[in-house]
Order: sequence, then structure tokens, then C-alpha cells
Amino acid sequence: MQHSSWHALIKEQLPEGYFGKINHFMEQVYAQGTAYPPKEKVFQALITTPLEEVKVVILGQDPYHGPGQAQGLSFSVSDSIPAPPSLQIFLKELADDIGVKNSHDLTSWAEQGVLLLNACLTVPAGQANGHAGQIWEPFTDAVIKVVNNIDRPVVFCTLGCLCT
Repeated sequence: MQHSSWHALIKEQLPEGYFGKINHFMEQVYAQGTAYPPKEKVFQALITTPLEEVKVVILGQDPYHGPGQAQGLSFSVSDSIPAPPSLQIFLKELADDIGVKNSHDLTSWAEQGVLLLNACLTVPAGQANGHAGQIWEPFTDAVIKVVNNIDRPVVFCTLGCLCT
């Protein structure tokens, strides 16, 4: 992400040294045990969707916390993985509006300007919301501020919890 169009603008929004804190946090998290997504995919949303291409932001909570699920794009999983419940709800609503989407992998959306961002970019295996409140929220708030400062319309979507 360091050489992306995002880096300098996000850095301006954060306190001095915050990127160093993120790097330290990630080193600890991945050394302690299994965390998702894989370390090289943590910033995938920003890598796949350059700032100048953002048209829509879909904000999720945190990455999926099961093996092989998290891709670094909110709500997206490989087509070889069954759709998790939140993605099933998302795809059902889409089907009602625009027809069935046969893929669980939303990478093509990210490549077309849909920023698939989670509020937290990492999660411990099996622990939904396990890294909430530790490091990510100021970073993702900075991302949202950068997008909000774009001088053109951008659609923001957040999805709430459906509790039963």
C-alpha cells in the first residue's frame, strides 16, 4: 500500500507514527497465531481499488474469521468457499434487485471502483470482532475521510446486523 495513491493522504489523517504502530500490531498478531486475512492481503481493498477509481464504498465489520474465507475485501470470499451468512444475505438482496450473482468473489467489483472496506482489517481465527478497538478504527476512519474529500459523488453503504 505504501506506493499507492492512498498512502500519503491516509498518513495526513493519522497521528505521527501511526503506520509504525500498525506494522508493530501486525507483526505481533501474525506471530501469536492465526489471523485473517493472510498478512499479504490485509490492505487488499486499497490495493485493488485505487482512490481515483472509487465510486462506491461498502463498509463491513471485520474479515471473515474462518479458514480460507478472508480475502481482504469486505463480504468477498473465493468461489471455492461456501458463502458465509452475511454474504448470503447480501447476495439475496442483490438477487432481488438485479438478479442472481453466481460468484462469491467480489474482486471484479473492487476492480470497477467498489471499495470493499472493513472497519477492522484483521481478525483472530474464530473470533469475530476480535481486533475491534485495538488499532484499525482510526486507520479506516482516515480512509473514509480521504474518500469523503473526493471532489465527486461517492456512494457509501453500511450493512447492519440482522439479529434473530
